[in-house]
Amino acid sequence: MDLHQETIQSLHAKLARREVSSEEVTRSLLNRISELNQELNAYVTVMEEEALSQAREADQRLATGDGAGPLCGVPLAIKDNMNTRGIRTTCASKILENFVPPFDGTAIRKLREAGAVFLGKTNMDEFAMGSSTEHSLFGPCRNPHDRDRVTGGSSGGSACAVAADLCIAATGSDTGGSIRQPAAYCGVVGLKPTYGRVSRFGLVAFASSLDQIGPIAKNVTDCSLLLQALCGYDPCDSTSVDSPVPDFASFLTGDVRGLRIGIPKEYFIEGTDPEVEEAVRKGIGVLEAEGAVPVEISLPHTEYGIPVYYLIATAEASSNLARYDGVKYGFRAEGSADTLRKMYHRTRSEGFGDEVKRRIMLGTYALSSGYYDAYYRKAQQVRTLIRQDFVEAFRNCDVIVTPTVPSPACRIGEKTGDPLQMYLLDIFTTTVNLAGLPGLSLPCGTTSEGLPVGMQILGNHFDEGTVLKAAFAFEQKTLSTQA
Repeated sequence: MDLHQETIQSLHAKLARREVSSEEVTRSLLNRISELNQELNAYVTVMEEEALSQAREADQRLATGDGAGPLCGVPLAIKDNMNTRGIRTTCASKILENFVPPFDGTAIRKLREAGAVFLGKTNMDEFAMGSSTEHSLFGPCRNPHDRDRVTGGSSGGSACAVAADLCIAATGSDTGGSIRQPAAYCGVVGLKPTYGRVSRFGLVAFASSLDQIGPIAKNVTDCSLLLQALCGYDPCDSTSVDSPVPDFASFLTGDVRGLRIGIPKEYFIEGTDPEVEEAVRKGIGVLEAEGAVPVEISLPHTEYGIPVYYLIATAEASSNLARYDGVKYGFRAEGSADTLRKMYHRTRSEGFGDEVKRRIMLGTYALSSGYYDAYYRKAQQVRTLIRQDFVEAFRNCDVIVTPTVPSPACRIGEKTGDPLQMYLLDIFTTTVNLAGLPGLSLPCGTTSEGLPVGMQILGNHFDEGTVLKAAFAFEQKTLSTQA
């Protein structure tokens, strides 16, 4: 096996036995990035000097055994909306093109303390607003399975980097499906934790009541190991929940006998690609054959997920992005302006891309006088109904299984001219963020064109362990069948 093909688990074992050094693995991955990134466009910033320095420090730590856990010396990719001290954090936007944060976000600090190596910052939809990683200052990211297709978004660069072996694992963020959807399109595993499980401190805000950091990895075991490092209470984040973090690896038993699988009728609907539905139903059959018990459930307010999400998310984006004014930091339009208002206008007009402007305008409208009650308040009320649907559903099941996305990856440029069609790609993922639940996507097959299909497994609040248990059992059974 080439070094770039290692997983966290396999690499940790080799590093611990001193069969290979972190520096060797890091150099191997940097070489591969140099060969492939120009075509795939997964990374927007490669941190070669920083990565090699971190790798040498990790090797010293491994040599002494000084707290060398499973991530020590493991090269990771970081989504470019997470603050990294001394390394630019752009959010794939012109307005932050040269922004260098003076501090690490909490998730990044935790990974540093674990001894992880940072290869670079990955491409994404600008300010995480998109479902294809086409809305980026740096151009679109390309799917490793078909270079003419999208990677999904907004964590498309991270999912691409994992799928193409340009890192061992990666971080992503998920506001309405931005970890799970690109994981499905790229054929890897991605997990959105429960809201409040992972600190958002240092994550550049899109929609603060929806955003969550999570892992993207090559398999379920690696996903659990990276999640373990990211979780935990943080007083710097007022939404962080002080709840015990279980040992996620202990859930990876492969035993799902008696596990109740909820199958919502609202997620198997007309318009879903037949090959996607067939692959997911076969996936449910695999779990059933292993002893899981299928239970038909209903989530009746699912149809409102897209409009509710795009009201709440855009309203919060409108508020959050008001800080980019060309005064405190970031881009400022060149030339003179005789009033402050004109300077704001020129800076934001030139600094933000079309999709970000669209969402700011939608959100500002929804929050404006005379429309707040009709739109934003009503959306929050329906959000409560969506959350209640899940509360009722989990009285009758332990996990819920659905397609991650209704169709396989589209071609680059295919949907950018029709924003509504792009938004509808999130139909199976947005309700999970609105309810604050954990959700995981893992590969469950391919289409006739060889494109990956993702199966989504949802869990109750703070029950990532059961989600990982079901995912691991499916993965082990399908791997053994393929072997």
